[in-house]
Amino acid sequence: MTKRRLLVTSALPYVNADIHLGYMVEAIQTDIWVRYQRLRGAHCVYVCADDTHGTATMIRARKEGRKEEELIAEVQAAHDADLREFDISLDNFGSTHSAENRALCEEIWQSIRTAGLVKEKDVEQLFDPEAGTFLADRFVRGTCPKCNSPDQPGDNCSKCGTTYSPADLIDPKSTISGATPEVRSAKHLFIELEQLHGFLDEWTQCGKYLQPEIANYLKGHFLGDPLRDWDISRPAPYFGFEIPDAPGNFWYVWFDAPIGYMASTKQWCDKHGENFDDWWRSDDCEVHHFIGKDITYFHTLFWPGMLKTAGFSLPTRVQVHGFLTVDGEKMSKSKGTFVKARAYLDHLDPSYLRYYYASKLSSRVDDFDLSLDEFVTKVNTDLIGKFVNLASRSAKFVAKTGLSAEYPDDGGLFAEGAAAADEIAAAYETCDYSKAMRLIMSLADKANPFVEENKPWELRKDPADAQRLQDVCTVALNLFRQLAVYLAPVLPKLAEQTGELLGDPITSWDQAQTPLVGTPVAKFKHMLQRVEEKDVKKMIEDSKEATAPEDSESAAGESASAADTWKDSGDALEAEPLADECTFDDFMKVDLRVARVVAAEHVEEARKLLKLQLSLGGGAYRQVFAGIKAAYDPEKLVGRLVVCVANLAPRKMKFGMSEGMVVASGPGGKDVFVLSPDEGAVPGQRVH
Repeated sequence: MTKRRLLVTSALPYVNADIHLGYMVEAIQTDIWVRYQRLRGAHCVYVCADDTHGTATMIRARKEGRKEEELIAEVQAAHDADLREFDISLDNFGSTHSAENRALCEEIWQSIRTAGLVKEKDVEQLFDPEAGTFLADRFVRGTCPKCNSPDQPGDNCSKCGTTYSPADLIDPKSTISGATPEVRSAKHLFIELEQLHGFLDEWTQCGKYLQPEIANYLKGHFLGDPLRDWDISRPAPYFGFEIPDAPGNFWYVWFDAPIGYMASTKQWCDKHGENFDDWWRSDDCEVHHFIGKDITYFHTLFWPGMLKTAGFSLPTRVQVHGFLTVDGEKMSKSKGTFVKARAYLDHLDPSYLRYYYASKLSSRVDDFDLSLDEFVTKVNTDLIGKFVNLASRSAKFVAKTGLSAEYPDDGGLFAEGAAAADEIAAAYETCDYSKAMRLIMSLADKANPFVEENKPWELRKDPADAQRLQDVCTVALNLFRQLAVYLAPVLPKLAEQTGELLGDPITSWDQAQTPLVGTPVAKFKHMLQRVEEKDVKKMIEDSKEATAPEDSESAAGESASAADTWKDSGDALEAEPLADECTFDDFMKVDLRVARVVAAEHVEEARKLLKLQLSLGGGAYRQVFAGIKAAYDPEKLVGRLVVCVANLAPRKMKFGMSEGMVVASGPGGKDVFVLSPDEGAVPGQRVH
């Protein structure tokens, strides 16, 4: 039988950020799937790379007084070390700033040019005359044009929530040099994605390559209309690869970043004597990408379009996961919940996090929470109390005798565990790890009573019970080993320790089908300690970043300024008097829910409307038409939490079906203020 051949990738970590627990969701999710496939006998190659290019890399290198290449090499080594200490089994960890990536970028670009997909357009952007560079939104700050709050970022106001372009700021300043930026025009190259519309519609909607909610999202918010041209270049100065046929222009980071998957594969092929085309131009090789939902657009429209045009293999699967919160809130540096991988490794065993994430990850695109209290309880209960204790309470009693020559009667426990293999395997295959963990722990729940009832620690006291003691421990250790096989993709170190204990390395999924008998048992070595709350608290404390003095002064100044505006005139109440009294039951009929804006776009034929796609979590979505066009740039709304009237009867409009409302205040026009819940709220929560 021919081995299944798989090429698997995780999204590339950014060179200007440390590996943190949010990124580890993806790395762990990918690694579990890779290890499972290898356990099933597949030839599975796992590659990744650092995402290195862009203005931010150039600016950081300037500030640190060194070349970009030096910065990249240092960060790449740190990222690689962090991932490997979390037992991420990468075959190659490369860099987008490599000769292999440059060559592949040029090859793919030439194919796109030849296909007639490229055009030029002038683009206006803020330019820092002192730093000599165009400025992304995050490099501009100024006074909000709506509420006059000072020191606001270039895309939206943190005080009143208004969104705007950097050029709308009052007295904008570059965060790089402090200079007043100028509006300048530059030539940009665009890829006309609309020419690939038919292919992308067919590929995304066929039901084979994407999760249903992702396919529906793309159909409802991009593929239902003409696709916008993709701005693929940036003018100098820019750190990246210069475009050969457009001197002075560089490929935008999102062009060369996914090609980094291919470049990393090429590096692996060159090291191992493999043919690159066997992995990227072969019907016999499956390509699987694991990504976060924030980069869905790039991986499900741009990327397959590039691959199709250049004649490379299309993804067999793009597996998208949701966001991570910690204790119900967005990760926070000030609260210590923005935990870097290195800070975690300094205090806790990687196995804890691998198991906890596995217990939470499903095949869907759901967000999930790292509850620190639940983390401690779940790890201690499941891994220590249910799993490791099966070995620790039995192995030492058969260190001299080894396992029984024949497998004893266990009441059908091992057979029941063996029969569960296919269902557990199916859960792993579809990335429904939480289901796999539930199935495995249900087997552990049945194995532990066997040990409790037979009490090997009591049997050891009477020599007459020596055979029964050996039989009981043989059953306990075989049930433990069976669980270790099923948990091997999640807990590779514990699987390795199990192999050493029983003299039979775990290398195949099928080892869970046959018990070990008549073999020696090594001296039991401690496998895993309990999680201590003090270690978790120390990790959080070490992750806290104190607010800088200048930030504190700025915040105080803004608070004082805001206090001056709290002299309410009453004009708003006069303009819209209070409504007639309603009962509590009347109010409870309105189901207000926290929702996240996952897509937003102009309704071209409508003067006031934006079309919003709202996620209520759990795969529930609402399409809403909101009359906020004059006040909000749709791109700036994406990712924001809002309050949605979720049980409003759908209303057929000229532009489509509206399935709810977003809650806002203000008289209308530009004076509309969409209400957002405080940090910590999550989609789907009811507003009471």
